[in-house]
Amino acid sequence: MSKIFEAVAQWAGRQAGRASTFLAALALILLWGVSGPFFGFSDTWQLVINTGTTIITFLMVFLMQNTQNRDTRALQLKLDELIRATKGAQDQMISLEDSTEEQLDVLKRRFDTLRDAAG
Repeated sequence: MSKIFEAVAQWAGRQAGRASTFLAALALILLWGVSGPFFGFSDTWQLVINTGTTIITFLMVFLMQNTQNRDTRALQLKLDELIRATKGAQDQMISLEDSTEEQLDVLKRRFDTLRDAAG
């Protein structure tokens, strides 16, 4: 199930970011707006667009989070490799994203001290 979700999320994420998808959504909104007089701007007419956009927004949140998680993980791995391959780099920076808030606070204070001493 996870592999199917990943494949669908990647495909949907690519499609959602295309200009043609935006234009199709814009055309749908315009078509809905133009159809208003034919339906007397009824509550049902308004409910159609409200329900449709709510469902799409709800699903897009999960797709965007999946994309963000994947991108962040790839970026962290690339940074870890650069740190590992750089002489003199501090190995403790590798996988820093797995640190606790307290550990990050200690490291930030340490770097603030180094910055102040250098400048």
